[in-house]
Amino acid sequence: MCGIIGYIGNKQAAPLLLQGLRRLEYRGYDSAGLVVTDNNIFDSVKSVGKIDSLAEKLKQREMKGHIGIAHTRWATHGGVTIENAHPHFSADGSIAMVHNGIVENYRELKGFLGDVSYKSETDSEVLVNLIARFYEGDLRTAVEKALQKVRGTYGIVVMHKDNADCLIAARMGSPLVIGIGDGEYYLASDATPLLAHTNQVVFLNDGEIAEVCRSGIQTYNLKNEQIVKCVEQIDWDDAKAEKQGYDHFMLKEIHDQPTVYEDAIRGRIDLEDGTAHLGGLNMTPEQMNKVDRIILIACGTASYAAMIGKYAFERLAGIPTEVDVASEFRYRDPIINENTLVFGISQSGETADTLAALREAKRKGAFIRGIVNVVGSTIARETDGGTYIHAGPELAVASTKAYTNMAAILLLYALQFGRSRRLSIATGQRICKALLEIPEKMGKVLEQKDKIKEIALKYKDYKNCFFLGRGVNYPVAREGALKLKEISYIHSESYPGGELKHGPIALLSAGFPVIAIITKNQLYDKMWSNLEEVKARGARVLAITTEGDEKVKELADDVIYVPETMELVEPILNTVPLQLLAYYVAVSLNRDVDRPRNLAKSVTVE
Repeated sequence: MCGIIGYIGNKQAAPLLLQGLRRLEYRGYDSAGLVVTDNNIFDSVKSVGKIDSLAEKLKQREMKGHIGIAHTRWATHGGVTIENAHPHFSADGSIAMVHNGIVENYRELKGFLGDVSYKSETDSEVLVNLIARFYEGDLRTAVEKALQKVRGTYGIVVMHKDNADCLIAARMGSPLVIGIGDGEYYLASDATPLLAHTNQVVFLNDGEIAEVCRSGIQTYNLKNEQIVKCVEQIDWDDAKAEKQGYDHFMLKEIHDQPTVYEDAIRGRIDLEDGTAHLGGLNMTPEQMNKVDRIILIACGTASYAAMIGKYAFERLAGIPTEVDVASEFRYRDPIINENTLVFGISQSGETADTLAALREAKRKGAFIRGIVNVVGSTIARETDGGTYIHAGPELAVASTKAYTNMAAILLLYALQFGRSRRLSIATGQRICKALLEIPEKMGKVLEQKDKIKEIALKYKDYKNCFFLGRGVNYPVAREGALKLKEISYIHSESYPGGELKHGPIALLSAGFPVIAIITKNQLYDKMWSNLEEVKARGARVLAITTEGDEKVKELADDVIYVPETMELVEPILNTVPLQLLAYYVAVSLNRDVDRPRNLAKSVTVE
C-alpha cells in the first residue's frame, strides 16, 4: 500500500518524484514526503493528507538536486503525523531512507542502538539509525550489515547526503523495481510510476541489494555476493500498469487478497498468548468487560462481513451480537445503553446510512468504533476508535479484498474479546494459527482460476440461481449471490440451507441451479440433506467443498475444492472461489465488470 519512488540522473529530481507519488496514489496513503540532496545538503518536505498538500508546499520553495527519494505512507507504527511521515533520517542527519514493510524486532534494535534520539514513533527510523551505526564510508556495506540484523519485511531506498552519485535499494517481502532510462534511473515499489519514463526495468528479489549509481547498477545478496540481473521490458500502457497486467481491477483485487490480508493482520496477532491486539479499540479492560451487547452496522457487502463477525463474537466471547442494516437502524428507536459497543463497518468510511446510524448510537451513549479502509474518512474521524483494514485502494465497484479484510478484522476483535473473557489459550492459539495460514490457502484457491473459468461458462446462460449455506457459511452464500447479481446481472438469491423447504424450493427446476457451500464442518450432514432435496427437483448443483471430499460428487454436477481450515475462519477462504465465479460469468457475458450499471463504489447519499 505504501509507495516508494526514487530518482538519480541529470534532471531536477523533485518534480519527477512528485509525479511518481501521484501515480502511486492508488495504493492508498495518509501522508507523503520527499528529499533531494544538493551540495551535500538534504532538502526535505513532508505533509499529512493528499499529495496536493505536498505539492502546495513544493510551490513555496525551490528544491534543487538531481538525486532524491519520496514516499507515500499508510500508518502502521505510529499515528498520522508529519514526524511519522517518510523520508526518515539518521540522528546525525547524514542518511535518508524510505521504507515499506514492518521491522518486527525494532524494539530489540532500539536496545542495540542505545542512546539515540528519535523524532518519530516508527520502526523505519530505527532502521535508518541502524544503517548509520554501520556506516564507515560505504553505504551499501552499511545497509547490508544492518539488514542482517533485521527481522520482518522491507523495501527500502537509502541515500547519503555526501554521495550524490548512488542510491541503495533492498527488498525482503516488499517489492521494488528499478527503471533504466537514458542516463538516469528510477526506483519504485511497482512499475506504475516508471512507465512515463521507461519500459526497461530490473525487478529485485527478496534478499537482494542494488547499488544504483550514475555509472550503472550492481546487485548483491546479503552475503556480499554479486548477482547478475536481467533487464526486462514491460509492454503495459499506463492504464494496464495500474491493473498490474490484469484485465480488470476486480480480478487484480481478487488476486491481491493474500497480500492485503497479511497487511490487515500483521502485528495484530499474538500467537504465543493466543490472542489479538487491536490498539485502536481504545477501551480499557474494565470497559471491555462491561460490554454486554455488540451491534454491527453496515450496508451491502460490509453487512455480510458483519454476519461473520456475529458468529465469532457470540462463539468466542459469549457476547450477544446483532447485525443491523444501517438504513433500517437509523430510522427506528434502537435500544442502546452505555454498555453497548457499536461498530460501523464501511470500506470508504463515508457510507451515509452507516455514518448516520453511528451518530444515532453515539447520541444514545454507546461505545462507537469504526472498521474502515480509507484513512481520514468521516467514520474514522467521528468514531472514538477502531481499525483500518489496510486493503489498499479498491477501484472495482464490487468489493472483494475489502470484504475479506473486514471479516478478518472482526475475527481478530472477537478473539481479543474472547481471550479477555472465557476463551482458553489453546483455542486462541489454534485460531491464530488458522488465521496465519489463510494467505497460503487463498493462493491455492487462486491457482484454480482456469478451472473456475471453465465452470463459469456452464452457468452463464442461466437467468436465476440460489446460493445456499449454513452457519458461518450462510454469509458466504449472501456475498456470493450479491457478487453474481452485481456484475453479471443474473438474478440470484441466498438462503440458509434449512430455509429452502419453507417456500423457495418451489422455484427449483432443471433451469434453476444451486450453488452450495458444503465444507467439512459441524453442519455438513445438514447441508447434505438440503442438497438431496435440490437434486430431487432436478436442479444443477455447484458445490464449494473441502479438499479430499469425494462423496460430494454423488450430488454435485461441478465441484470447487478449498483447503481445510477452522470453521470460524472458513468464510474468508470460501468466498474467494465465488468471487472468481462471478467475475468469469460477468466477463463471458461481456459486462462492464469494474463499473457495473447503476452502482457506485461509495454510497454517500441516502
